[in-house]
Order: sequence, then structure tokens, then C-alpha cells
Amino acid sequence: MDKLQLVKIGGNIIENPNVLRDFLKDFAALQGPKILVHGGGKEATSLAKKMNVEVALVDGRRITNAANLELITMVYAGKINKSVVAQLQSFSCNALGISGADGNAYTAKKRAVQELDYGFVGDLTKINTGFFKQILEQNICPICCAVSHDQQGQLLNTNADTIAAAIAVALSPYFEVILTYCFEKNGVLENLHDPNSVIPVIDPERYEELKTNGIIAEGMLPKLHNCFDALEKGVQEIRIGSPKIFSKNNRFTKIQK
Repeated sequence: MDKLQLVKIGGNIIENPNVLRDFLKDFAALQGPKILVHGGGKEATSLAKKMNVEVALVDGRRITNAANLELITMVYAGKINKSVVAQLQSFSCNALGISGADGNAYTAKKRAVQELDYGFVGDLTKINTGFFKQILEQNICPICCAVSHDQQGQLLNTNADTIAAAIAVALSPYFEVILTYCFEKNGVLENLHDPNSVIPVIDPERYEELKTNGIIAEGMLPKLHNCFDALEKGVQEIRIGSPKIFSKNNRFTKIQK
């Protein structure tokens, strides 16, 4: 069974051109099949402020009204996605930028209104496994953005961490999947003010302890929830670390059952 590297990068990496370029160079050098999933929330938020579009976040999740959806589609599926693809081409990595609508790659349904109306936020319903297998067999690297669709003509905003985990799970019967989340820290930190306080391993018991003590909060909550769910559903290994995670002897946090 081939090893598949599935990597998700966050907005802090995307915002810094030098950091992004160095990361993409390392990513392009990874041997074998690979997939990159990206967010871009910080850039979308920055543009929203310039355009006087209100932004609201709840537990790290973006409330997406019609104006935010237009903006997110432009930033995620347009500017960021194509910039990443172009840079990877410069490193001899044949990349293909996609949203969920492209090739019907991943579909979602609009989140039902319960205590909170998330607007045009989509919860994933299906990953087109055959599409990804075909692309990977052609030695093409899919670059996936956080825009899904409902097969009824409606684009939806879907959390990039969730997309990464879902694709990893869907492909785990066919590959030995290593799922890596890259963000600006060296891993999950015991002390947010000490970049070297990387927690080497987090299992479910340790996760509950860290939540109780307030060490893990906000955007890290859905990230780790997705990690444990993915492990239960077949993903081989999950790592959380910095853009330098593929460098030798670099520290990171391993999530395990």
C-alpha cells in the first residue's frame, strides 16, 4: 500500500509569502502521492474589513452570510488556490487547484439552523474517492480549498481541517495516509508563550485534560476533534506542527488513539 501525504496549511502560513514559499518547496519535494488542503481565513477576514463586510466567528467557525460567501469564494478558490498551484509548478510539482465543485470532489449540505444560524456553511456529505484516486494515479497533486457545493448549484463554506480529515479517511482503504496539519506553532503547546513547550503526544485522555485546563481552546478544538475522528476511521498517523515539519529533526505533536 502506497503512503499518501495529506497536508493542511492554515492562514498564518498563507499570509507570509516567504514562509509559504519555503513550505511549498519542502512539500513539492515529498516523494509519492500527496494532497494539499488550504484555508485562508485570515486573508478573507482582512479583505472583509477593507470591504466593510462583517465577520463573525463562533468556536473558530465562520458565520457565512451571502456577502462573506462571495468574498470567501474569491479568496479561497481564486487568489490563494491559484497562487499555491503556480508556486508548486515552479518547483516541478504538477498541481491541480480544485474546490468541492470541481470534478464533484467533495459535496456538502447547508448546516441546519439549530441554536445558531451559520449561514452558507456546509457539512460534508461525500468525498469523491474515485476522482482523487484518478488524479493521484496521473502523478498530479490536488490542491483543495475550503469551498464545497451541494450539487444543487450552491457553493458552501466548509472548514478546511474537516475537508482534510474527510479526504484522509476516504482514501485510507487505498493508501497508508499520514495527515499533517501545519500552522504557525511548532505543535500543540503546553504554554502558548513558550514556542518550545511542544506536547509530543496527545491521546484522548490527555486531550480532555488539556481542554479542562483551558490549554486547548477556540480554533484548536475542532482541529483535534477532527484528528481523533480520523484516527478512529482508518487514518494511520496524524501530526500537528510548523511549516518546517518536513525538515529533519523538527519537533511536532503526534495525535494518537
